[in-house]
Amino acid sequence: MNFSQSLKKNQDFKIVYKRGISYANKYLVLYLLENNLVKNRVGVSISKKVGNSVVRHRITRLIKESYRLNEEKFHIGLDIVVIARAGAKDRTYSEIESAFLHLGRIHKILKN
Repeated sequence: MNFSQSLKKNQDFKIVYKRGISYANKYLVLYLLENNLVKNRVGVSISKKVGNSVVRHRITRLIKESYRLNEEKFHIGLDIVVIARAGAKDRTYSEIESAFLHLGRIHKILKN
């Protein structure tokens, strides 16, 4: 992640949930908040309802890789929290990436 770092603190997640806006599709929910920094901060949250730890870590890796490979397409200065829905459990990388970019287009945070 060249222009990014991870959101790790629970307080940071809470701020994005409370002040940010969200859109969802079949597999993911994306919360977005401007952070007034020169980098994006990305966090991933996956409930135990989605699956066991192996499944949750796999989905986390797919989401982070989707962001990493498409990082240059996103505007800078955002806090992004991605929540995986139960439908994401058995999806392939291309399906997760497609869902992630779809939410980026809905939020209008992708560069033209």
